[in-house]
Amino acid sequence: MIQIDVTLMGQAYKLACKEGEEASLHQAVAYLDEKMCAIRDAGKIKGNDRIAVIAALGIAAEFLSTRSPEGPLSNMSLAEVKTQIAAMHTVIDGALAPQENLF
Repeated sequence: MIQIDVTLMGQAYKLACKEGEEASLHQAVAYLDEKMCAIRDAGKIKGNDRIAVIAALGIAAEFLSTRSPEGPLSNMSLAEVKTQIAAMHTVIDGALAPQENLF
């Protein structure tokens, strides 16, 4: 294992990686950073933890929709997938709202 330095939304992280897989990890970090920055820049969601969860849900939905023709999102249009993701945002916002009051 080796360690590589990456940056997500301006925050530095040190990640462990198998030798020879650095390029794939850098590509994954760049993709995640793009998604997270887009969510942050939209201005509707505050907090890096929330942004990370929303980005993860979006990426998981993308993955599941391309994974197999029988996947859970295979019968949905892109607009329907986006509607489902928006509904997830609402649920997550509601679940995380009480935690914001603790800080």
